[in-house]
Amino acid sequence: MGALRNNGLTIVLLLLFGASIIGQWIAGWHVQVEDAQRHGEQVLSLSAYSLSPEFLSSVFENWESEFLQMSAYVVLTAFLIQRGSAESKDPDSPPRDVDLDLQASKPGAPRILQSGPIWRAIYARSLGLTLAALFLISFVMHWTQSAKVAAQEAIAHGEKPLGTLAYLGDAQLWFESFQNWQSEFLSTAVLVLLSIFLRQRESPESKGVAAPHSQTGE
Repeated sequence: MGALRNNGLTIVLLLLFGASIIGQWIAGWHVQVEDAQRHGEQVLSLSAYSLSPEFLSSVFENWESEFLQMSAYVVLTAFLIQRGSAESKDPDSPPRDVDLDLQASKPGAPRILQSGPIWRAIYARSLGLTLAALFLISFVMHWTQSAKVAAQEAIAHGEKPLGTLAYLGDAQLWFESFQNWQSEFLSTAVLVLLSIFLRQRESPESKGVAAPHSQTGE
């Protein structure tokens, strides 16, 4: 029970993710079946649909925007301030991560901090770098799979399909990306601003219920 209690947030979020992507997979397959039957085309099995460019493109299109939002948020909050927000660091507090070579000797500090200045510099930025890498991987998967979908549609209409590299300049790819990016940045900005005035009891994403609106940070 201790493991469930200590990891409950991750477990519940992963269960919600699993249920959601299974729902997307099954619902998307039904849409594909209906569309194929309507046009007299071959119907994919459920297993074949899971590896189809239509499904993979839709999955990575969403992952791409999420990882972009998280990487941008992690990096921007290191430099920018929103006074009064629970999502911002306090501009009046002293820097937290100075003298990492000295902090490396503290009990419980990650051992990688003792591996020299280069590794310390990399580890000090590892969260933002990893999220940015996940964004790039997701974007490439979205781009290449969407290119395959567009090529299939072009062939079905007797048109010449674009190559994968040429599709990088196609408006459809960027329409798909920007329609997700804008919603991610908007929702993050809304959270930053609402956390100035509104509260969620016991949440680390909120200030204390009795905290003044001017308090910045948790």
